[in-house]
Amino acid sequence: MRLFKLFLLFVVVPVGALALLVAFAPGATLNALASTSSHTLTEGVAYGPLPRHKLDIYHPAAAAPAGGWPVVVFFYGGSWNRGERADYRFVGEALASRGMLTLVADYRLYPQVRYPDFLTDCAQALAYGLHEAAALGGNPKRVFVMGHSAGGYNAAMLALDERWLKPTGHSPHELAGWIGLAGPYDFLPIKNPDAKPVFFHPDYPSGSQAIDYARRDAPAGFLAAAVNDELVNPQRNTVGLATRLRAAGAPVTLKLYEHVNHMTIAAALARPLRWLAPVLDDVSGFVIGTGG
Repeated sequence: MRLFKLFLLFVVVPVGALALLVAFAPGATLNALASTSSHTLTEGVAYGPLPRHKLDIYHPAAAAPAGGWPVVVFFYGGSWNRGERADYRFVGEALASRGMLTLVADYRLYPQVRYPDFLTDCAQALAYGLHEAAALGGNPKRVFVMGHSAGGYNAAMLALDERWLKPTGHSPHELAGWIGLAGPYDFLPIKNPDAKPVFFHPDYPSGSQAIDYARRDAPAGFLAAAVNDELVNPQRNTVGLATRLRAAGAPVTLKLYEHVNHMTIAAALARPLRWLAPVLDDVSGFVIGTGG
């Protein structure tokens, strides 16, 4: 009985308290628990002329490998309505701890902009990563774009649809790969009320669905989702895009996780919640094994 009480006191209660904190203030909680020894942080670097054109750079503390660190440019979610790069320091720390030079970027949101203006912002941020990779200690031949939820859509569009990087003088062919966590890739008609005005519901612009750009020469993809995602249908979106890419002959890795949901699939990158699902192990394995 005494051992059981100690288990409740030191294991069950802290985990439950952490779960509550993550539910109500995920970014602040996970950021507060993130290590600061795994990286050095450079904040507020401008990638463009507007106030939201800023990114934070996480340099791994470990020595760079020959050729430089792999580079990951990360975009957060929030239905294209909300989000701040400072809320995702736990993502930058997690990726940097595994030897990835990580850029976490802001971009303009609704109601300031609608589709496709946030994609042009993201393209500028990714172009910054491609152009500055070597100067930052990264490997310009091993640049990846990554996103969660709406950010996963942004990453997919930049990796699969050449329209967005072309004005920056870059191309998806320069990418070593892309990573989407719980992204919406085939979501019309829109049910999420926050996202409806972003895409001019019900007068949706043509060419806005990532699934339509699956092609043989697409960069290697890593697509992951929660089996029980109630916000973005994993079968239609993640499995659907992976199936379309495979049918086209493009390389793709598909992972479906049992014990996470739409939000905690990203939170599982953070050190205190990695027991939920091996998201960080799988992402780092994909990056290290792709283009190395």
